[in-house]
Parts: sequence; structure tokens; C-alpha cells
Amino acid sequence: MRSPVSGARRQSGRFEVPAPRLAQGISITVISGFGVITMLNVLDAVSNYVGLGICLCLVLSLYALQFMVTSAGARQWSARRRGTALVVQALLTFVPMVWIGVAWGSMAGPLGGSILLLLPARFAWPLYGTVTLTILGWSLSARVPALEVGYFAISTALTGLVIYGLTRLTDLVREVHATRAEMARMAVTQERLRFARDLHDLLGYSLSTITLKTELIHRLVPVNPERAREEVASVLGVSRQALADVRLVASGYRDMSLEAEAASVAEVMAAADVRVEADVDCGRLHPLVDTVLATALREGVTNILRHSKVQSCAITAAVEGETVRLTLVNDGVVPQETPRDGGGGSGSGLGNLCTRLTQIGGTLTAETTRDGRFRLVAEAPVRPVTVDAPDSGGKPSASVA
Repeated sequence: MRSPVSGARRQSGRFEVPAPRLAQGISITVISGFGVITMLNVLDAVSNYVGLGICLCLVLSLYALQFMVTSAGARQWSARRRGTALVVQALLTFVPMVWIGVAWGSMAGPLGGSILLLLPARFAWPLYGTVTLTILGWSLSARVPALEVGYFAISTALTGLVIYGLTRLTDLVREVHATRAEMARMAVTQERLRFARDLHDLLGYSLSTITLKTELIHRLVPVNPERAREEVASVLGVSRQALADVRLVASGYRDMSLEAEAASVAEVMAAADVRVEADVDCGRLHPLVDTVLATALREGVTNILRHSKVQSCAITAAVEGETVRLTLVNDGVVPQETPRDGGGGSGSGLGNLCTRLTQIGGTLTAETTRDGRFRLVAEAPVRPVTVDAPDSGGKPSASVA
């Protein structure tokens, strides 16, 4: 079966070479071209086959070392290994010039590039300039024509810069692709977290409702079969909605209404014999704010049903200036109480809500009062903002949605 990655690289019937390989291929081609130019220069200075063979071996040795220096791992070499590589390359560059002459001077360009790649900038650039000036002085001492003097000096400087620039660009391409791969992994992780968060928020309430109504049905069957049948129909409706919610989680979070959720909550609480005072008067809210606050109400009620022996509950929601405030207060708080629906632990509902509210510029406050009541306050701006997650050293940035 063809992998998605290989399929994505095919566009209009053409196979696209991955950028890191392409950049590395260009670097290798350019450096190899400099080697060929060196051999062409040497042809004028060495006429016998033995000398040409020796020159060919020297060129191959030099460029084998050059390819090692321009490899991805060379920047992680130890200082001793870097120094050894530069000393060997310097010897292979300058010693043959005594025999071959200034024609071998074009090998100084790769040496300059290696110096820029392997040494810190405060040492590299002065040494790079020294190599260029050395070739310039050698050319002048050899009494070659002025045009050739300029050629050797300029080609040395440019060759070093080209090798340095291409190698650094190749490293940059690798880093960019590694970063893209990491971002893809992070996106997958974020999607998994979103799926888990949405599944918790959507199904926690539905399953708690099903549990409570099933308990009610169990009590009603012997004494009030008609009412029990009505509650069975209600449970079927909740279970169908839970199934639909699961399907929606895979594609994205569905829109919810705070007012509709408050009405549903009142019905569920009544089934659990809980007195509910609801005052939700927010008018028409931004869909994102409406959904987040409805989710907050749903999670708050889920926590009430699971973690307290609640008898009364008050729900209020109102717009105050540029802020929408949802307040949920209940009694019957019992520390370390086993959840009523049999689930273990407190879960991550409040943490999920805090994340959701933070993403739109809101806040979440949860506290237990002295008289044994639990108070949950969710605040969100009337006009939501999208807040980026802060890094380790900065503040979150926000933009109006």
C-alpha cells in the first residue's frame, strides 16, 4: 500500500524530491564542480601521467575530507576533531603548491569554507581572510599575470563563501523539515487531547444522566410503571444524543446553547430530586462563547451529580458590561466522596474547562465555601478572543475572534 507521505509528494504525475535531499544534492554537485575546476587548472601545470595521478589522488582526498566537513554531523564534532580536520586540509592545500605551483591555489577556497563552518566566528573570519591574502601573496610572488592574480584571489574568496553558504542553507533546510515534522507530531497530539477533552465533556454529562434516570426507573417500576416507561423513553433520547456526540467529536466540537443546556440541566436535576433555581438571561451570545459556557454548565452539573450529595442548586448567567458570567452554586459537598455514578477520581473536567475558557480570553474560578457549598464561576468576554499558548519565556498573545 502506498504511504500517504509518498502519495503527497506526487503532484501532476511528477515525483518531488524531498527538500533536504535536494539541498544536499546541490551542495555535493557544487563542491564536486570545484574539484573538477581544480583538475582543469592542474592540467596546464602537470604534463606527465604520474603527476596527474598524484594530483587526482590529492584532489579526491581533499574533497572526501570536504564532504565530511560539510556533512550534517560536522558541526557537532569536538574541538580536537575540528582542529585535526582543518590542519590536514591546510596541509593538503598548501604543501602541493610547492610542487604544482599557483595552479593548485584554487584548493584554498574549500579550506576557507571549512574554516567558516568549523570555527567560531571570531576566529573563522580572520583566518578566512588570511587564507585569501595568502593566495593573493603567493600569486604575486609567482609573478603570474595580473588577471590571474585577481582570478585566484577572488575565486578563493567566493568558493569559500559559496561552500559555507550552501552548507548552512542545507542545515537550515534540514532544521525546517525537522521542525515541520515536530509540528505535525504536535498537531496530532493536540488533536488527541481535543478528542479526549471533548469526549469527556460531552459524554460525562450524558452518562451521568443515564445513570440517574436508570436509578429513578428502578425505583418507579414497582410503584409507577407509566412514569417508568416515560423515563425509559427519556433515557433512550439521551443515549441517542450521546451516540451523536461521539460521532461529532471526531470532526469537531458541536455548537451548544447555554439556555438550552440550562433547561436540560433543570430536567436532569429534577429527576435526581434536586431543587434547582435557574436564572439564565444572556440574550443572544457569540456561538463560541455560548458553546464554551454551555460546556462549563454541563461539566459543573456532572461534577455535582458525581461528587456531592446535592439537594439544591442555583444557576445564574448574565451579561455584565463586556463579560458574560455563569455562576453555579450547590450544597452537599463531601470531601473525598465516591462518585455517585461509580466512576473513580475527579477526572480532568475543570482542567478542560479552564483550557477552553483561556482560549477565548475567559477565566474559571472554583471554590468550596465555609458552609459546605461549591461555587463555580465561568467568565467569558462578549466578543471572544483566541489566545495562543504562552511559551516558556513570553506572554500569550490574543486576537479578537
